[in-house]
Amino acid sequence: MSKILWIDDEIELLKPHIVFLENKGYEITAVNNVNEALGLIEKEPFHLVLLDENMPGISGLEAIPMIKDLNANIKIVMVTKNEEEHIMEQAIGSQIDDYILKPVNPSQILLSLKKNLHQDTLVEQKTITEYQQEFRNLSMELSNLHNYEDWAEYYKKILNWEIKFDKVFDNDFADLLQNQKEEANIQFAKFIENNYEDWLNSNDKPLMNHTLFKEKIKPEVEKGKTLLLVIDNLRYDQWKVIEPLFTKFYNKVSEDYLYSILPTATQYARNAFFAGLLPSEIEKKYPDKWFNDNEEGNKNEFEHDFL
Repeated sequence: MSKILWIDDEIELLKPHIVFLENKGYEITAVNNVNEALGLIEKEPFHLVLLDENMPGISGLEAIPMIKDLNANIKIVMVTKNEEEHIMEQAIGSQIDDYILKPVNPSQILLSLKKNLHQDTLVEQKTITEYQQEFRNLSMELSNLHNYEDWAEYYKKILNWEIKFDKVFDNDFADLLQNQKEEANIQFAKFIENNYEDWLNSNDKPLMNHTLFKEKIKPEVEKGKTLLLVIDNLRYDQWKVIEPLFTKFYNKVSEDYLYSILPTATQYARNAFFAGLLPSEIEKKYPDKWFNDNEEGNKNEFEHDFL
């Protein structure tokens, strides 16, 4: 049961709200001043504090750092009738978890409690339900993937589910998804075996290491100054996790997929990218700058020469 501490100098007027939340399974401790609340926080492990902003004596804003000093992990929801922007900014700057304007209704408070105390559980339940509904579709779709575009889209779907399951602690469903991925890997390997050689000798092929620079990078360079950032061994799922760090500062114009050449090892993939050639072609054109696996030397030190 989640323990809630409600601090408000007019707490007696909030008795109906307290009863409503208790009926929803919450244990509510109600006090009308900050000093009493601080004493309780020292003694008891509360999960969340509902904190009135405007109180005599110690105000809600003044109480926030005092509460955090006693329990850095406790969640704080500010409840106030003050709509002034600077008050909101001060509260948010104090790292409160939510901000509710008076007059409040019980459902409004319940929503805030669910969001702050049960979000992980609710997300997990929703993810599992959605995956159960999608499981059959993914299984059927796997037998109807006919070209590299189909496989790229299917790959994105599987990895998006993997990212969602990072927040799910039900191992049974995570294992089920892993089994689907392993089966997809088997089928994808067969698809590559049947098509890879044809791609090397055809115009109908996906974007690959040795065609990427000419098709995607060169047109941008010709427009003007261009920054190219190459991150080695970065998987699509890893990119989706760190993407928000980039979109804070940059607008994403487009996102595309690339089929790697074989072998996928750095010395082959990166050199093919910078040279715009397959490894066998690089060896013929730059025999003094190509090192085979059994030869000594830095196998990627001539990338600038290949450009």
